[in-house]
Amino acid sequence: MSLERELSVSRPVSAARVVQIEGPDPVLYSTAPPYRPTDADYAEHVTSVARWSEAAGCEGILVYTDNSLLDPWLCAQLVIQSTERLVPLVAVQPVYMHPYSVAKMIATLSCLYGRRIDLNMVAGGFKTDLAALCDDTPHDARYERLVEYTTIVKRLAAGGPVTFEGRFHRVVNLSLTPRIPEHLQPRILVSGSSEAGLAAARSLGALPVQYPAPASEAEAPGLEAFGIRLGIVARDAEDAAWSVATERFPEDRAGQLKHQLAMKVSDSSWHRQLSGLAKEQVVRETYWMLPFTNYKTFCPYLVGTYDHVGTELARHFQRGCTAMILDVPIGSEELEHVKRAIHRGAELAARA
Repeated sequence: MSLERELSVSRPVSAARVVQIEGPDPVLYSTAPPYRPTDADYAEHVTSVARWSEAAGCEGILVYTDNSLLDPWLCAQLVIQSTERLVPLVAVQPVYMHPYSVAKMIATLSCLYGRRIDLNMVAGGFKTDLAALCDDTPHDARYERLVEYTTIVKRLAAGGPVTFEGRFHRVVNLSLTPRIPEHLQPRILVSGSSEAGLAAARSLGALPVQYPAPASEAEAPGLEAFGIRLGIVARDAEDAAWSVATERFPEDRAGQLKHQLAMKVSDSSWHRQLSGLAKEQVVRETYWMLPFTNYKTFCPYLVGTYDHVGTELARHFQRGCTAMILDVPIGSEELEHVKRAIHRGAELAARA
């Protein structure tokens, strides 16, 4: 989830919490807009999206990280200051900071604001970003490092002191102050699009998050629960949904060229998987990849009536999907349409 660069966005040990559906609908995270130099009112944009998300009933909001974006922790603080309950889901790339610094950030924000901070642990990114940081760690080894890193963060959050020695990280008798209360312990999410990512999620007791294939082709990741990341455009009528979708995401040749370039500099499994699915895309079907191939976002979209989108979602829910990370919302009204489709999916899943 660190690969959100240059996107055209309209105005993933005991302390971890495994997401379970407590009601009819899944746990929902929205996504904060990625920073663009042309966005002169970026702080206001983030604030608006955070408030829309909270009003729509989202539990949290994903905050991206990569070399081109603003610091995710400062953006998370902006989210907290702008809302009453919304939980920042902060993307954490181990190459950027020591695990103690992550735990300290969680403890500090939790202490200052009484808000839980969730973590989206990121193993990869653009090859050029990693090369600039002199990180040439192979793909699967990055997940091994991620497990060590996250284990230290979790043990510090759970109370410490922590002594740990691994291949990549070592700490001795390390403690965290202030302590993080039990009800503010972070929920941990990890990309589950590769075997290495799934193994990391299992080792950590974390929630694996996938960029789903069409529900007819998707398989459960082999865990009790998993999450998915996607966008939704839904209306009462099929034509109305497609009218909104194509207006928001028109064909864009320049965006297609950017997508092709991004494919060359990314070694993320989910990026390759989505690109493979996009090649098989039918022009107009519920599972829609044009926003991805036009470099407007990095997730699939579901487009259609509430029933059609709900039917697609229900199949994921039946396989164990308990959480969703939604694409960047464009307004509070649009989020209501999204919620209606999700609720329909949950209803259909419950009846099956």
